[in-house]
Formats: sequence, C-alpha cells, structure tokens
Amino acid sequence: MMLNSGDTANLAEALEQANPSVIMESLKNAVPGLISLGTHLLIAILIFFVGRKVNRMLVGMLKRSLERLAVETGLSHFLLSVANALLYAVLVLMIADYIGVESTSIVTIFGSAGLALGLALQGSLANFAGGVLILLMKPFKVGDYIVTDSGEGTVQDIGLVYTTLATPDNKIVVLPNGTLSNSPLTNATAMDKRRLDITVSISYDSDLRKAKKIIGEILEGQSCYLKEEGITLLVDSLTDSGVIVGGRIWVPASEYWNVRWEVLERVKLEFEDNGIKIPASQMDVRITKEDAKKNG
Repeated sequence: MMLNSGDTANLAEALEQANPSVIMESLKNAVPGLISLGTHLLIAILIFFVGRKVNRMLVGMLKRSLERLAVETGLSHFLLSVANALLYAVLVLMIADYIGVESTSIVTIFGSAGLALGLALQGSLANFAGGVLILLMKPFKVGDYIVTDSGEGTVQDIGLVYTTLATPDNKIVVLPNGTLSNSPLTNATAMDKRRLDITVSISYDSDLRKAKKIIGEILEGQSCYLKEEGITLLVDSLTDSGVIVGGRIWVPASEYWNVRWEVLERVKLEFEDNGIKIPASQMDVRITKEDAKKNG
C-alpha cells in the first residue's frame, strides 16, 4: 500500500501533535479542572449522605411528635410520607445548585415529569386524592367496621391509594380510595354503643302480653346491656300473618352481634316452651261450589 504526499503530510502533522511535551502540557492544564470536578462530586456525595441522615432525624422527630399528639395511624403515615418526600426534594435541589445546575431547570424537569405521570396515572391520582380526603375528613379509622357497596369488614390499613379491610371470615378486601371517598358507606363502630332492635312475629291466637314479658326478661338478662338507657317493649305492626312484637336495648358496639344472636335464639326457645306460636308463611286456598262446578 503506497502513501501519497497528502497522507504523508497528515501523518507528519499527527506525529508532531502527538509530541510528549504537548500531551504533558495538555494534562497539566486539565488537572485543575479534574481536581475541581472530583472535589465537587465528593462534596456532593457528602452532602447527600449528611442530608439523608438529617432527613431521617427530622422525620423521626415528626413521628414522635405525632405519636405524642395521638394522631390517627393512617393520617400519621400520610404526613410522614409527604414530609419525607419534601425533604428529599429540598436535598436534591441543594445538591444540584452546588454542582452548578440551575434550580429552575430542576423544577422544570420535575414539573414535566409530574405532568407526564399525571396523564399516565389518572386513576391512581384519583385514588390518591381520595386517600387524602379520607385521612383528613376521617369518615373511618383503622379498627372500624365499615359497610360499603363494594365490601365490608374491619379496616386494617388506610393507604394513600387503597384501603384494606379484613372480613369476619378472615379474608382481605382491598378497596380503591377514590371509590370509598365518593360512595356512601356505613361505619358500624364509629359510636361506642348501638341500639339493638329485636322483632318477631307471633300468631294472633298467642298471648301478646306473655310474649312481650318473655322478650323483656330475655333482654334484661343480658349482662352487657346499658341499664341507664332502659328497655323498650313494643308492638311494631299487625300483618296478615301475625303480630310483630319486639324490644330495644342499647349495648356496647363491640358486643352487638353476640347479644343479637343470643337473644334471637333464646326468644325462639322460650316461645316454644310457653306455647307462643311463630307463624310460618302460608297461603290459604278456598274453592267454592261454583268454582268446583266451573272446573268440572
């Protein structure tokens, strides 16, 4: 392979530029910049680790303050998460400003990323907003038993996006906060006490006074009923099949179902022992002579 005169000149120029003295001079000129860059990077890393430790200390102080104020668990977790995110955002801005990146550029990047995420996660953001509303308005808290169209159970956890319930048969139900915050729900344990209403149908030929007396004795015999609220015995209605009688007492919310089940069982047994009939649904069919003749 032969080299022409142009190639020879370029090669000579490259060899001349590759002179060791030229290379050493370039390295000497670059060393201060490299040292400065390395120093800035080391200091930035140091700022990050120190800032992270300070952030943890501040979040820990906030957590202890919330515990002393007895803030509800779900709201406490939300406030701690927000505080932690804000502290790290401040730390990132400090580091960016130190290494020479303009804060406005970082804010612009965050804003653009936030807009893109918002468009991509519209449903999740609706659930997030619902979680914020639930934590602030407190329609229920951890440990409450709630009933919704989507499920019911004891609240185990209130997250920023989902709320977790445990059903009475020990299944886990996960509900989106957006749905919970925009749908009617019943908080069965929001109050310390609940009124227990018991009604039962008796036949018209049964002794009404005796039936009311039996119901009253059964209700009064419940050890956990709140005596200061008293007992109400009543005739609720007169139906085609029988007389609806019943009673009302107030009990602690935690004992509601146990008392209800026991009272219903005892009413059934006591009515049987005392000859009080509970009518079953039935249909009376009467055929007249004229109907019989028409049907042959």
